[in-house]
Amino acid sequence: MFSFSKLTGSGNDFILVDNMAGQVDVDAFREKISKVCARAHSVGADGIIFLELSPKAHFRWRFFNSDGSEAEMCGNGGRCAARFAFERGIAPREMTFETLAGLIKAQVLDGGRVEVQLPTPHGWRWRESLSLDGRILEYSFVNTGVPHVVVFVEDLNDVDVRGLGRKIRFHDRFSPAGTNVNFVQVLGEGCLALRTYERGVEDETLACGTGATAAALIYLGNRENGHVEVLTRSGEALVVEKRGNEVYLQGGTRWVYDGQLKSEAWEW
Repeated sequence: MFSFSKLTGSGNDFILVDNMAGQVDVDAFREKISKVCARAHSVGADGIIFLELSPKAHFRWRFFNSDGSEAEMCGNGGRCAARFAFERGIAPREMTFETLAGLIKAQVLDGGRVEVQLPTPHGWRWRESLSLDGRILEYSFVNTGVPHVVVFVEDLNDVDVRGLGRKIRFHDRFSPAGTNVNFVQVLGEGCLALRTYERGVEDETLACGTGATAAALIYLGNRENGHVEVLTRSGEALVVEKRGNEVYLQGGTRWVYDGQLKSEAWEW
């Protein structure tokens, strides 16, 4: 049994664990994560985050998707982790934390809002074509800490996000790691709507911070600076700022509850 907190960031929900003292053997616990994250059966979450000691930052995180796979980065998870670390006294309001994608800077703002500076985007692919089920699909690609395909569509409501997203996610072109898949509709100047199929969750989620960032960056193209609002499926908006080579993601977080995780949460 150990303590945890449940936080959400614009529709993504996470289990946060203060593991600075090393009371949880994360590698041994890993096989239990998919059950703890299962909705209706246990706590339920898009992922679980362990905060641990770091020799080069205020803390390091180990982030796991709901299927138990370890991910390099998660924008909304990073924002929730920053707020958790600040309110638990692990880190100051302006902090740095260690991830598999590198060191991440974050700032806890007022009203539960948090801004994170994401890793430098890389792996750009512009307007490539993919043959899928007898049709040609145009997409772009960028890695914003994790890999993201971006597909612009006329109407998000007409997209089979789960079906089409899954086919793209597992397409040979993106093997072996696979990719997240974002379907994006332009609502107006500097305003996008987004639906995302998330690798590791293997379903559509209500929001994706690194996906919103990828969509905004592809939309901005070669513009050096830009401000884009991205409306997620949860109805909440994320703000992506491009400032030269630096990329920032900002949005709200919500601290839902604290609890004790008992063995019954995964023994089923």
